Amino acid sequence: MPVLVDLIVMLGMLVIVPMGLRLAEAPETGPAVRLWPLFAVPGALSLWLPRGTTATALACVYAAGALLLASAAARRAAAHRSFAPAEVALGTALVSPAVAATALVAERSGYPLFGFDLEILDLTVPHFHYAGFAAALVAGLVHRAAPGSRPAAFAALSVPLGTLLVLLGYFVDDWAELAGAVVLTAGMWTVGLLTWRDVRASTGDRVARALLAVSAAVLVATMLLALGWAVGQATGLPHPSLAWMAATHGVANALGFALCSLLAWHRLPRPAPGPLPRPRTAAPHHEETPT
Repeated sequence: MPVLVDLIVMLGMLVIVPMGLRLAEAPETGPAVRLWPLFAVPGALSLWLPRGTTATALACVYAAGALLLASAAARRAAAHRSFAPAEVALGTALVSPAVAATALVAERSGYPLFGFDLEILDLTVPHFHYAGFAAALVAGLVHRAAPGSRPAAFAALSVPLGTLLVLLGYFVDDWAELAGAVVLTAGMWTVGLLTWRDVRASTGDRVARALLAVSAAVLVATMLLALGWAVGQATGLPHPSLAWMAATHGVANALGFALCSLLAWHRLPRPAPGPLPRPRTAAPHHEETPT
């Protein structure tokens, strides 16, 4: 399992995050987009070294890039003060790599952060690259493409909320994590439905249609697996092992959902950014000419 997880994380660091940042088209992320390879390559190298000082130092370099993204999210939120669903989803996407990087630094140093064992920290890294960054970003793109759609707004808000609840569940108990899994599954299935029904149907690009079809279909299975695992954890019912989840849910989410979605969206016309506050301009005053 460790090798498989590391390969999934490498894909997230080197491909998924930079592809997603270009799709986000957020000016605040400009420096991070340009410098991302300088952060991602050391982060990827840290995965293949034994735990210790060198691996931790390389992971810290990646964490610096992730913090750059998180600071971009903070600047964007302060500047626009918008709670539009697409903005909430984008903010979640930009902050998620920092959560992943924190877990990575702790795991590479061998430190059980907050009392979590190293296996859980190891799995937190891909989770927040895909369920955090990629899922929230795609949910935001779906909402941008249909800003007046209530299902799209639900998806763009429930995916960030579900991700947050899953994170809080780490610190509370398995039932709280199950609640997060339910919300996240509802959001991701809505993303899949809208991707299949609206986004895929609206493009004539055959490659994009095929990629979107795969990404939507994969979500049905992967989120069912995630929900089943969370139910098993909370209730004690039989459920797949973490190794089996990594080989099925993890791989399918990384390749079938995240990669296929982002490749497809790169082929589509860019949706306009979500509604943000704009300065009002006074209407021109026309004086009446006496007749």
